[in-house]
Amino acid sequence: MITGPTSQSFISQRLRLHYVDWGNAEAPPLVLVHGGRDHCRSWDWVAQELSRDWHVVAPDLRGHGDSAWSEDGEYSVRACVYDLAQLIHQQKLEPVTLVSHSYGGAISLRYAGIYPEKVRRIVAIEGLGPSPKVLKEHFSAPPGKRMRDWIDSKRAAAGRTSKKYATLEDAYQRMKTENSYLSDEQARHLTIHGISQNEDGTYSWKFDNYFRVMTPYDIPHDAIETLWSQITCPTLLLYGEKSWASNPAEDGRLKHFQNAEVKLYENAGHWLHHDQFDRFIADLRAFL
Repeated sequence: MITGPTSQSFISQRLRLHYVDWGNAEAPPLVLVHGGRDHCRSWDWVAQELSRDWHVVAPDLRGHGDSAWSEDGEYSVRACVYDLAQLIHQQKLEPVTLVSHSYGGAISLRYAGIYPEKVRRIVAIEGLGPSPKVLKEHFSAPPGKRMRDWIDSKRAAAGRTSKKYATLEDAYQRMKTENSYLSDEQARHLTIHGISQNEDGTYSWKFDNYFRVMTPYDIPHDAIETLWSQITCPTLLLYGEKSWASNPAEDGRLKHFQNAEVKLYENAGHWLHHDQFDRFIADLRAFL
């Protein structure tokens, strides 16, 4: 049975952002950073395992969970890196250990490259973003086309209403469909904390639909690789065998890290920390 942490908030770029604190403030700080269209309470099982030895903090990214939505729909990695930097700075969590997933991994790895002296260790679950092939296809389009596509996508997102579910059970079934590896307990917990009730009694996911719109530009990919190369702490990169993500040990990205290890999880998808929880916790404890 999961016991809940305390809910807190901080301000970043005029947004009130939510995080949960699992106590044990005298212990070394460890921040859990979730991925896109997720929320901080998806880390609860991990946090319970670690909170006896660590001061565990888990933020909701902007536009996710119980954090504020960005008024201009800004959910770029750079904006979220600033938010993470603010949380660590304001709560005096440095030097920090980072455990992250997907979009949260991209954010955390860039932070660790910008502030290598502030990060003790970092774990990134499928956190390097799209494969080099996908990035090349996306960013090789002419700037005008990329901007037009981005504008069209933002307009479409603005006109899209959040999916409504008549009951919590309907939302739970959607969660199970999205990830068949989840146990019933996991799926219900993720649903309860990831959804809110509308005024008409229906239920909708908490994340902002604007998050779905991929930015038309980013810092150059070689600059991202440079940031990875500036990470000095031990780095653990985890990948699921059944995931869509590209394995950096095979696509060439591992060479940009000074001190990184890649582990592949059989019978696991993109959320391998849910799909193979016992193995993940064992590997995480050994690495930390």
